[in-house]
Amino acid sequence: MKTEPFTHTSSAIRDPQILKVIAQMNARRKHPDAAAFAGPGAPDPEMFADYGFSIHPEQGDLIYLLCRAMKAKKVVDFATSVGMSALYFAAAMRDNGGGEVIGAELVAAKAATAQRNLAAAGLESYVDIRIGDARETLKDLGGPVDFVLIDGWPLADGPTLARQVIEIMAPQLRVGGYVLNDNAEPDFLAFIRNPDNGFISVTLPIKRGTELAVKVG
Repeated sequence: MKTEPFTHTSSAIRDPQILKVIAQMNARRKHPDAAAFAGPGAPDPEMFADYGFSIHPEQGDLIYLLCRAMKAKKVVDFATSVGMSALYFAAAMRDNGGGEVIGAELVAAKAATAQRNLAAAGLESYVDIRIGDARETLKDLGGPVDFVLIDGWPLADGPTLARQVIEIMAPQLRVGGYVLNDNAEPDFLAFIRNPDNGFISVTLPIKRGTELAVKVG
C-alpha cells in the first residue's frame, strides 16, 4: 500500500493530467454489435479485449466522493477492465494520503490497457491489478476492505459473477463499508437486500440503475 503525506492542495479528480486521461478514455468508448451477444451461452470475454465496458462518469464521481468521505484505504475494483473505475479509486487513495486499489481482471490485454491508462494519469502506484478469475484472486485480501465495486461479466448459467463475488467479499468488508453494483443482477440484489446478510441498499438513478449498499452488521 502506498502511503505519503497529504501535500496536495487540490483534488486529484480536478488534476488536468487525470482529467485528460478520463476524457481520452471516454472518447474511446465503443460498444460491440448486439449480435455478438445473441448466441447461446455467455460470450467469451477474450473476444471483447478492445471494449472497455467502463463505468459512467457519474458512477466514477460517486466512487471518488464516497471514498474520500469515508477516508478509504483499501478498496476492490471488480472488474477492472481498461481502468476507468480503478482511476477514480486511485485518485481518492492519493487524496486520502495513501491507500490500495485491488483490481480483478480476467483478460490480460485489458489489464495491460488499464496499467497504461493509470500510468498516464500518474496513479499506477496505487493499484494492484490481479489477473485471473476473481473468485480466486479476491479470496483473501489480508484485512478489512472499505469499498467494493462489483461490475462483472455475464455467465451462461448458474449464479452470476456478481452474486459469487459479493459472497466472497461480504465477510471481508468492514462494517460501514460500501458495495456499488453496476448491472443490477437479480441474484446479487436478492443477496444484498436480504437483511440476514447485513446490508442496507438503495437503487440510484444513475446509468440503468446503480445499487449502493452499506454493510451494517
